[in-house]
Amino acid sequence: MQTVQEDIRQLGVDSLWHALTQHKPLKDKPPMHIVRGEGCYIYDSEGNSYLDALAGLWCVNVGYGRKELAEIAKEQMTELAYLAPTMSHPKAILLADKLLKLLDIQGHVYFASSGSEANEAAFKIARQYQMQIGQYRRYKIISRHRAYHGNTFAAMTATGQAERKIGYDPLAPGFLHIPPPYPYRRHEKLTVEEHGDYAAQMLEDTIIYEGVETVAAFIMEPMISGGGVIVPPDNYIAKIRQICDRYGVVLIFDEVVSGFGRTGKLFGHWHWGIKPDIITFAKGISSGYMPLSATVVSNRIFEAFYGEANELKHFRHVNTYSAHPASTAVGLANIEIMLREDLPDNAMRMGAYIREGLKELEDHPYVGEIRGKGLLLGIETVADKTTKEPLAGSVIAGILNTCKEMGVLIGRNGNTVPGLANVLIMAPPLVLSEADADKIVHALKTAFAKSLAS
Repeated sequence: MQTVQEDIRQLGVDSLWHALTQHKPLKDKPPMHIVRGEGCYIYDSEGNSYLDALAGLWCVNVGYGRKELAEIAKEQMTELAYLAPTMSHPKAILLADKLLKLLDIQGHVYFASSGSEANEAAFKIARQYQMQIGQYRRYKIISRHRAYHGNTFAAMTATGQAERKIGYDPLAPGFLHIPPPYPYRRHEKLTVEEHGDYAAQMLEDTIIYEGVETVAAFIMEPMISGGGVIVPPDNYIAKIRQICDRYGVVLIFDEVVSGFGRTGKLFGHWHWGIKPDIITFAKGISSGYMPLSATVVSNRIFEAFYGEANELKHFRHVNTYSAHPASTAVGLANIEIMLREDLPDNAMRMGAYIREGLKELEDHPYVGEIRGKGLLLGIETVADKTTKEPLAGSVIAGILNTCKEMGVLIGRNGNTVPGLANVLIMAPPLVLSEADADKIVHALKTAFAKSLAS
């Protein structure tokens, strides 16, 4: 059995192209070979267990090993494995209706397979909408530095992380970036609220400077996730909504990470009580059990696509696996689990519990700030608390390795902004228990203590 496992690990090095990975070191040290998962834990081929404090890629919200979801997928595949997305089937209809009711939105839902695809659809909808209401010159999409919106060309162009885009120029035309609100690194003369006003003003200034008649949409995560877990000031999002309304700009919320309980509420934007025109989801919508994403569009936008068959006013866009029967069946069941077990509330409680457990780390010389909402948490590491100089990458790697040695997998905002890949990230499954949270806290405290000694 050991020989078989070693053979397949080597085969993985020889044949599989791993995401976001430099493969040269893998020749001597193959990556972790994971064979199963249960709850918050994954297990490798050697029998070691790891508390996955990243929930895969921030997505396994209901935890690993949910046999109920596997049975739902099996049942749906047996009954109807696939259907062309120009037709409809019960699970897609029920899931769309469920989303609209939960969001309290009068609208329509377009399904795809990934967050990148959901955002691509949102960009095309926004541009076509503007054209069909007579705003023919509106095509520009504004997004923010540090944000991540996907890896397809338009979504990658909208992404505000320079290292993700090196080598792929020329990128898609018509995309602009503005600074995000970043309270920890705000100007020292500004209060947090003033900083929120300033960051929102950057959007208004850009719309005016670019020409109001040329801007189609603004896309933002309610709180930046992979770019460093950056929570905006409370006044920021309301001002963004006002600015978009004032200038006729479509407001898109990217809730690929923050949706479905991650931040302690079912949807991230609920923390601020502001509704967008378009919302994109993925990850937690199916907890990673099946590829699924959604682009939710208000009827104010959707109704601009009504017309005669020969007018080409319909949304001329299709994904082969849009509204896939098995994916939507699993998505529907996944949401039912989340609501039944009140996982958003558990995320809120466990997030607060971890924050309390890490409180003493706030005095550590390498800790600049601990921030986040629910079970989307970040620790900004610094070499100097006064200058806020980012901590050296080698020291951060040591902290992560110590946590791994203690059976806890912590993340980092790697391949994002040059010189600022200094934020440790935690986004464990929403089924996290206090015992699991204690394990995360203990590993981090131990790792930071060791970082000073080495």
